[in-house]
Amino acid sequence: MSFMQKIPTLFQRDPDDRKRVLPEANPVCQWVLDGEGVATRKYDGTCVLLDDDGAWWARREVRPGRTRPPGYRPVMTDDNTGKTVGWEPITQSSYARYHAEAIGGRFQPGTYELIGEKINGNPEGVRGHQLVRHADADRLDVPRDLDGLRTWLLAHPRFEGIVWHHADGRRAKIKYRDFA
Repeated sequence: MSFMQKIPTLFQRDPDDRKRVLPEANPVCQWVLDGEGVATRKYDGTCVLLDDDGAWWARREVRPGRTRPPGYRPVMTDDNTGKTVGWEPITQSSYARYHAEAIGGRFQPGTYELIGEKINGNPEGVRGHQLVRHADADRLDVPRDLDGLRTWLLAHPRFEGIVWHHADGRRAKIKYRDFA
């Protein structure tokens, strides 16, 4: 169940407006600016997990002071927000029926993005509901500097963002809304 770690943002966040990024690199993501890693599309849906035992889980954030749902498996707590991120059984998730609609065929253990008509207003523009395996996300050839990324993302408003994957397992992200 350790498949989920919060992906750091490529650039440092503005402390006065956490929705914006500053032109300074996040030190833990400098490898992206150095030309390392592969860029992939960040889909706008909700994260689900198929574990090694064949059970499906939905990503769930629990705010401080709130009761965790039955069967919840915490992964990490964000030091800035106090929110705990973890997994709940998909059958009790509010996305359960859309996930059931997306299931068809064989799936490998790992994380997926559940996208579709009833997920986040369907920014991906798909009919019905689908599962996109994160490991199979579209690879992108994108700039690696702040101005270039801003220009590229603002020209691609249907993309939630970009996730870079390093061969050693590190990841970094930038979202469209970091610039919009």
